[in-house]
Amino acid sequence: MRIHILQHVPFEDEGNIGAWARANGFPVTRTLLYDNEFPPDYELYDWLVVMGGPMSVTDEADYPWLKQEKRAIAEAIAQRKTVIGICLGAQLIAEVLGGKVVPSSEKEYGWYPVEMLPAGAANPLFHLFPTYFTAFHWHGEMVTLPDDVTHIARSEGCETQAFLFSDRVIGMQFHLEITRPGINNLLKHCADDMTPGPFTQRTEVILSRTDAMVEVHGLLVRLLGGLANLPG
Repeated sequence: MRIHILQHVPFEDEGNIGAWARANGFPVTRTLLYDNEFPPDYELYDWLVVMGGPMSVTDEADYPWLKQEKRAIAEAIAQRKTVIGICLGAQLIAEVLGGKVVPSSEKEYGWYPVEMLPAGAANPLFHLFPTYFTAFHWHGEMVTLPDDVTHIARSEGCETQAFLFSDRVIGMQFHLEITRPGINNLLKHCADDMTPGPFTQRTEVILSRTDAMVEVHGLLVRLLGGLANLPG
C-alpha cells in the first residue's frame, strides 16, 4: 500500500502516520506544495493524506497551488482512493465535496474533548472509539457538510470535528497524528494564532499532556488499521 502526503508547510508533516506506515512496511512519498511541487497522478498512490497548514482554503491568490491540490483531491475521491484530511486537509476535502469553510464558534488550541456522534459510533472505522476522547486542536475554522457526507464527531467549540464520505474519505479537524516535535513546531511557528479564549490552553498545559498524546496515538493506529483492512 502506497501512501502519499500533501504537505503545505515545512513544520506540519504526517507525524505518527509516517511511524505507522514504516512499522507496517508501507512506502510513503510526499508533495511539498510550499516548494511548488505538483501532486502525482492518482495511479502512483493508494492513500492520499492531506495535512494541515496556516492558510485557508480560499487563499488561492497567495497560494496558487491550492487549485491544483483541490483537483488532485477530487480525482483521488473519484478514483476510490483512501483520502484522509487533517485540519486544513479536512477543510479542503469538504470544499471539494461541496461543503463550505466557515469560522468556528470558538477557536481551539490545545487538548480538548471530542464527542463521537451516533453515526460515528455505528461506523466500522470509528465504532471502537470512545464516546468522548481528548484530541489535539489548532484551528479557528470548521466546515459545513453537504447532505451526502456523514457527520462523525463534534466538540463544544467546533460543531464539525470529523466527517466521512463514502467508506474511505475521512476529514478530521483535530489531530490524531500529532507528536511532541509537531506540537513544538506549532508553538514556534504559529504562536500568534493563540488568541485568548475558552479553548486556548497555556503552553505549559499543552506540553504537559503526555497522557493525551498516548491516547491519540492509539486512536490513530486503530483508525488506520481499519482503513487498511477495507475491501478494495
